[in-house]
Amino acid sequence: MKFLFVSPEALSLDLAYTIKQEGNEVKFCVQSATEKDVGDGFVDKADEWEPHIGWADVIVFDDIGSGKVAEKLRSEGKKVVGGSTYTDRLENEREFGQQELEKAGVSVLPSWNFSDFEEAIKFVQEHPGRYVIKPSGRAQNEKELLFVGQEADGNDVINVLAHYKKRWSNKIRIFQLQKFSSGVEVAVGAFFNGKEFVHPINTNFEHKRLFPDNIGPSTGEMGTLGWWSERNKIFEHTLEKMKPRLAESGYVGYIDINCIANGTGIYPLEFTSRFGYPTISLHIEGVTSKWGEFLYSLASGENPRLQTKRGFQICVVVAVPPFPFNDEKTFRKFSEEATILFKKPDLAGVHLGEVKREGDDWHIAGKSGYSLVVTGSGDTTEEARALAYKRVSNIMIPNMFYRTDIGSRWVRDSDLLLSFGYMN
Repeated sequence: MKFLFVSPEALSLDLAYTIKQEGNEVKFCVQSATEKDVGDGFVDKADEWEPHIGWADVIVFDDIGSGKVAEKLRSEGKKVVGGSTYTDRLENEREFGQQELEKAGVSVLPSWNFSDFEEAIKFVQEHPGRYVIKPSGRAQNEKELLFVGQEADGNDVINVLAHYKKRWSNKIRIFQLQKFSSGVEVAVGAFFNGKEFVHPINTNFEHKRLFPDNIGPSTGEMGTLGWWSERNKIFEHTLEKMKPRLAESGYVGYIDINCIANGTGIYPLEFTSRFGYPTISLHIEGVTSKWGEFLYSLASGENPRLQTKRGFQICVVVAVPPFPFNDEKTFRKFSEEATILFKKPDLAGVHLGEVKREGDDWHIAGKSGYSLVVTGSGDTTEEARALAYKRVSNIMIPNMFYRTDIGSRWVRDSDLLLSFGYMN
């Protein structure tokens, strides 16, 4: 089959390369000027995607923002994996996402939306407490701007809001203050075929902070622990309730909802209405079905059951400077064209981030420093962790770094979820 990937920032290279390795034809179109070399030597590239619409059996949009064009192509009879205008809004507009959850009967945390920093500061002064600052729109992609308040009187949130007003008001036009709630941060996701969810589902724990023990700035994600299963209460209380609206919008693809679970309920925090990164590499580790066949069936509106491994999967992001920040000078100094070496020629569990290949040599590509994702599986989390980190130890990149604790909080978190009654 023929797959056309439309990728604003080359995020889906690993999936595209996997589908090519299965024997399918792939064209990979990177739209960002700074990421144009990502994937060179691994997949066939296309400068523009529109001329290849007729060529493709399946068109894959790997990020939000393509919902309108995806809907148009579907109306013309094309098989499309990707968003809808509705699911774009679910992720991009936090207030809209929370409103839709409430309409579906899902419990949500109290939140307030602002476009004026002084109004937000006044609100916290009048209603002291712990809050989370969440930029909306394009600014939410700057993960370091998300701030979780630690002080009971909200003074730290007030100080950060004052700083954002001074330094970031031209970028943060709309933002949300959400009431802080302690508990287990857990996500649940599943593929959707335009009408219904495809099983099994995936439950996972994301590790978003840069350093071990959740210290440092937020990143897109530094690694994930996950597993495939049948329905559970986390899915039933949150994502499953969105089925009618997702079907109405014709969404086709993977959708995930991140939540806080505690003794009083399960509270969704945000949607990811697209492939997750590095979550898609975690899925590739755990899925034994052929990805090309599965995505073709999904885009055809069929209900193909995913064949998956039992047990657990772990993925670890291996990065180089300037990740998670954007700094071209730092990238040129420390990472540009850096060679990726392997101590042994075993590439099992090594997944592509922003890399390229010249002959047999792998090099850093793009500008962000998001280099590789390394995965492992096992019947227990410790087995999966041991395999993933053994594979990481086989990699040599100048200035590489990664978190060493991905999946280590499983015992605590699973005990809590069991005690709350949300897991079997």
